Amino acid sequence: MHLLDFSLVAFAASVVFGLLGSLLGLGGGVFVVPMLTLGLGLDIHDAIGASIVTVIATSSGAAATYVRDHLTNIRVAMFLEMATTTGAITGAFLSGIIPARYLYIIFAALMGWSALNALQKSRGTPPEPRQASPLARRLKLQGSYYDAALGRQVEYAATAVPQGFGMMYVAGLISGLLGIGSGALKVLAMDGFMRLPLKVSSATSNFMMGVTAAASAAIYFARGDIRPETTAPVALGVLLGASLGSLVLTRIRNRTLRLIAVPILLFIGVEMLLRGLGG
Repeated sequence: MHLLDFSLVAFAASVVFGLLGSLLGLGGGVFVVPMLTLGLGLDIHDAIGASIVTVIATSSGAAATYVRDHLTNIRVAMFLEMATTTGAITGAFLSGIIPARYLYIIFAALMGWSALNALQKSRGTPPEPRQASPLARRLKLQGSYYDAALGRQVEYAATAVPQGFGMMYVAGLISGLLGIGSGALKVLAMDGFMRLPLKVSSATSNFMMGVTAAASAAIYFARGDIRPETTAPVALGVLLGASLGSLVLTRIRNRTLRLIAVPILLFIGVEMLLRGLGG
C-alpha cells in the first residue's frame, strides 16, 4: 500500500479505535495492534512499537478531561504506578525474545479474558459505598465524583489494596510485552479487586497508561521497533478519538460500556488467535 493511502486509512481507523479505547478504559493499543497486523499487514513487532506511542497519546488526550471532571483519582494512580512501570520494563525486554506467533496467542488470550470479565461483571449501577480497608485509609485511597447519568454524587473507597497492587504489576508486564495500555487489567485491579466504580477505574486507568507505556517505549525505540511513518498517523488518530471519547464518558451508563466491549473484544481475540495458530 502507498504511504499516503496507508496514512489516511490508518488515521481514519485510529480515530474510531481511539474513541472506543477511551470509552472502555482499554486504551487505543488494544485495537491498534490488530488493526496494523490483521488489517494493514504490518509485522507485529512494528505494530507494537507504534501502539506503545499511541498509548501515550491516548492517555495524554483523555487525562485532562477526566481529571477536570474528578473521575481520575490521582493518588490511587500514583501509588499503583510503582507496580505498573516495573512490570512494563520487564515486558518490553521479554517482547524481544518471544517469537511473534506466541505474541498473537497471548494477545488473543488477553482479549478473550477481557470479554469474559466484562460479561460476568455486567451491572448497571456503581457499587455501593464500602468501608475502606485499613491500608486504604492509611494511604487515603478514597474519593467521590458526580455521575451525570445517575444524577448524584458517588462516594467510594478502595479495598484489597495488596491484590490490586499485584494485579497492576501483571498489567504493566502485559503492557510492555504487547504494546497496549493494559486497560482491561488495570480496570480489573481497581474495579474488581479494589472495588472502585467502573468510571473511576476507567478514567484512572487512562491516566496511568501513558506513564506505564513511557517506561517501556525507550526499549522499543532502542530496538528500532518505532517507525515514524507508521506511528505518526496512528498516534494522531488515536489522540483525536480519545479526546472525543472523554467528552461523552460521563453520559454513558456502565452497563452500556460493557455491552459495547464484549463483542468487540471477542472478535479481536478470535482473529488474533487464528493468526497465531497459522503463523
